[in-house]
Amino acid sequence: MIHKNTICLWFDKDAEAAARFYAATFPNSEVTGVHKAPGDYPAGKEGEVLTVDFTVLGIPCMGLNGGAQFRHSEAFSFQITTEDQKETDRYWDAIVGNGGQESECGWCRDRWGLSWQITPRVLTEAMVAGGAEAKRAFEAMMTMKKIDVARIEAARKG
Repeated sequence: MIHKNTICLWFDKDAEAAARFYAATFPNSEVTGVHKAPGDYPAGKEGEVLTVDFTVLGIPCMGLNGGAQFRHSEAFSFQITTEDQKETDRYWDAIVGNGGQESECGWCRDRWGLSWQITPRVLTEAMVAGGAEAKRAFEAMMTMKKIDVARIEAARKG
């Protein structure tokens, strides 16, 4: 199936490994196609994997093995809403524990350099509430790497 809008993610040479990791980590995610290069190209040879079609939580994506000239940055990230600490821990630990890296305020980076925001629903709800509740939750979040749901809930209450 060709989607009207697909997120294209540039990888050095590991698009298939990344797509398979995402499919194994997140529900409603799968690898739907692996396409080999019909000829030599600047970053590879004929017959090597050129593109990989996959979904992440139902969002259509394509991984392109384009070579080392471009890198991912925090300017693009997947934001994953979690329901509780257990789900937050599961996704965070999967990404960071598979060669990834922790960052600040619920952000982490996977081993391919792609950024993820693992965001508990309680944090988003606090921000939407606005006012003093949002300020307290925001200030608590600013001290965290992985979001601590209990601390955000406590901050919301004051």
